[in-house]
Amino acid sequence: MLQTVKPISEWEPRNEVWGENFPREYESYLQTKDTSFASLYAGSHTIDLLEKYPNLVILWAGYAFSRDYNQARGHYYSVKDVRNTLRTGVPQPATCWTCKSTDVPRLMNQMAPTGFYKKPWAELGNEVVNAIGCQDCHDPSTMNLRITRPALAEAFQRQGKDITKSTHQEMRSLVCAQCHVEYYFKGKEGKYLTFPWDDGITVEEMEKYYDEIEHVDFVHALSKAPILKAQHPDWELAQFGIHAQRGVSCADCHMPYRSEGGVKFTNHHVQSPLNDIASSCQVCHREKEETLKQNVYDRQYRVRELANIAENTLAKAHIEAKIAWDKGATEEQMKPILRLIRQAQWRWDYVAASVGGSFHAPLESARILGTSIQKGESARYELAKVLLKRGVQLPIQMPDISTKEKAQKFIGLDMKKLQIEKQQFINTVTTEWDNTAKKY
Repeated sequence: MLQTVKPISEWEPRNEVWGENFPREYESYLQTKDTSFASLYAGSHTIDLLEKYPNLVILWAGYAFSRDYNQARGHYYSVKDVRNTLRTGVPQPATCWTCKSTDVPRLMNQMAPTGFYKKPWAELGNEVVNAIGCQDCHDPSTMNLRITRPALAEAFQRQGKDITKSTHQEMRSLVCAQCHVEYYFKGKEGKYLTFPWDDGITVEEMEKYYDEIEHVDFVHALSKAPILKAQHPDWELAQFGIHAQRGVSCADCHMPYRSEGGVKFTNHHVQSPLNDIASSCQVCHREKEETLKQNVYDRQYRVRELANIAENTLAKAHIEAKIAWDKGATEEQMKPILRLIRQAQWRWDYVAASVGGSFHAPLESARILGTSIQKGESARYELAKVLLKRGVQLPIQMPDISTKEKAQKFIGLDMKKLQIEKQQFINTVTTEWDNTAKKY
């Protein structure tokens, strides 16, 4: 039995209570409050990704992501950021809390996962108050790594794998895979968190899974395409990269070991390895910091170049499809085109939504984006034939969607109204949550 200064109960969600027993780990965890680090494409600082890439507004027309999409900050802000995003201005199930708080394992233990998932998101606002932390990954009686969200273990079980047989090194990635993965909410009422891995973890195998159950995340407001919205398939995509294939875990790079006063411990400042190259990359790679950083940027730049092409292709395809509908195109004409758009967007989004995928698996990322571009251009080729038959002169004069504001106006969003409504929500509902917060 682990000896602790102060006992930690089975489902203790408060990170500061764990910190009384493990001060070094807790103090390093608190550094995730720092949002000053910026790399070429990411880091921990806030980036308005719709402002940076306005085509995304068009790609997600009809879905809450077209309202608001910022790069995630550190784990410390997990609860605050999901409360404040405009995306939760749309009614959501409690399933959306699953990866945001150490209170979730406690609540799932109290009401069972099925009961938790069925709750409305807003109903649990005064229960979910502690940010991502210790309880999410550790057994308080032993400090061993453990799985606290059932979806991952269930996905392994459906594949005939026993996650409890995983090695410690494997667990140093699997605890991250509880959340940093692709998923969907199964069932119209139950909203049961499910990973689509039954056929495998490639982008094509997950697409096959979704196609077989006829899953649709949203119907596009312009093209009417049945869209799959990728979440953040970080773990899956990383499995196709050299580091995972050599047995390197997520924690090896994002939570490297530190020594302090002769004590070796895991640095819980979960962050980009580029902010600590000496402790992460240079443990294995003996090159200079600038060389290693440039190696990362070279891969990221090339994948981003392909992503830009895919986004531009898809934005045009959605707009051209809307014009085709407006000109009287038939369901029969449009069905194969919409399927191509669905396939192209799923592949683009799979890479774009991943955190670090362009470095974790640059070859696989480039392959997926290449097929996205091919399918997107095929959709546009078929659209051109439909448009010509409808007497439309080509090429289409595209609208000015060069900024986030222009793109949001084009798809019909009243952003001022949405922002006022969200501020009212924050001033009333979340204030009430804080005033009535359940103190565990």
